[in-house]
Amino acid sequence: MDLFDFISPLDYRYYGRDAKAFELLKPFLSENARIKYLARIEAVLARVLAKKGLCSKQIAEEIEKASLLVTAEEVYAEEDKIKHDIRALANCIRAKVSENAKPFVHFSATSYDIVDTANALRFKEATEKTVLPALLELEKTLMAIALREKETLQIGRTHGQHAEPITFGFAIASYVSRLGGRIKAIENAKNNLCGKFSGAVGAYNASSLFFENPVEFEKEIMLELGLKPSVSSTQIVEAEPMTDLMHALVSCFGVLANFSDDMRNLQRSEIAEIGEEFGAKQVGSSTMPQKRNPINFENVKSFWKQFMPRMNTVYLDQISEHQRDLTNSASQRFLPEIIAALVLSAKRLEKVSAKMSIDKQNMLENFEKSKGLLIAEPLYILLAFHGHPDAHEEVRKLALKALAEKKPLQEIIKKEEALKPFLKKFSEKQLEIIENPEKYTGFAAKKTGQIIEHWKKELQLN
Repeated sequence: MDLFDFISPLDYRYYGRDAKAFELLKPFLSENARIKYLARIEAVLARVLAKKGLCSKQIAEEIEKASLLVTAEEVYAEEDKIKHDIRALANCIRAKVSENAKPFVHFSATSYDIVDTANALRFKEATEKTVLPALLELEKTLMAIALREKETLQIGRTHGQHAEPITFGFAIASYVSRLGGRIKAIENAKNNLCGKFSGAVGAYNASSLFFENPVEFEKEIMLELGLKPSVSSTQIVEAEPMTDLMHALVSCFGVLANFSDDMRNLQRSEIAEIGEEFGAKQVGSSTMPQKRNPINFENVKSFWKQFMPRMNTVYLDQISEHQRDLTNSASQRFLPEIIAALVLSAKRLEKVSAKMSIDKQNMLENFEKSKGLLIAEPLYILLAFHGHPDAHEEVRKLALKALAEKKPLQEIIKKEEALKPFLKKFSEKQLEIIENPEKYTGFAAKKTGQIIEHWKKELQLN
């Protein structure tokens, strides 16, 4: 099948054409992978049946060997005949074992003992082996930028307007912290994923025919897989652990989108404080040869716009009538795409951030545009501290005067006789801040270091 015959852009554009991404994600998120995980649960079931004495070790080994040989292609061919995917899987395994082993394939299981347990296992392993490594690499790159630029002066911006001075490292450190929090949330959520082996309505009806304590039988299966058993279940596991994982992934995506949006805006021609690496043969526009567009940051925000709304479907999948309906069957099959999109976006951001150029001269020039008014906040606070009865209003009026006269606020206040008694009370350090607003960066540089140290410790990064 031609790659470009696929319908999803995730396949033919973002995943299928990238050999490294393809090799990384296909063992967990492809349909071949889904079938292999389902078969893996069937194999573990047989192994535990043998441990409990219901079948021989030889039969369990025969089923396990057969399970490893099952392909998605043959399962789908069987499903086309019988119109049931998990029974088709069982039939394909049964076709590869002896007559003695056939009765113990899928023994006492209902479909979603297999499906929900397989999904929990593959999403847990996909998170461990693809999501978290990609996010941690991005986190380390952002940490390095934050530390390197912790003293780099930058104008702060609120509501799109110039605010107080900060440092570029401090701005990046806020994303280090937000991403660190989401990494911890993802880690916790994947550890709480649950499997089940409680039968068609969750009451262990079938397994109770053979085991005095079927709950222990369920625990043994989950122990083999490294999963928690769902505390309670119907035909399906409790929805909330998977919902929590998807929420952690999607909210992490939001952090990546916010970072991307900030970096995209800092590349605007009239700001031009950072830049993406631009290849020697790269084209920015089909008609404007001079263009160098921030395509990587824009791509990540665009990905987020596509996959963030899917969280609504995850929440809808919490609802299942009585012991089970089928309304989450199709929608749940799209969950791997959320994981793939987040991994691809994290890797893209790590690559572009590691090579991001920072124009310190433009940062300084942008700062200089507001330098004459930046002392308004420290001026009013210090005036109030030294006894001025209405400092905020006084400085507001003087700031408007400075704007009207196109003069620095420092020059305006020197001519205000009413302020001189208060200004005389200012310490040398306080006066220095008023004269040199570039020094009014507060605790930004030191806080940057503290943030990085905190998250290095939390995430156990060297």
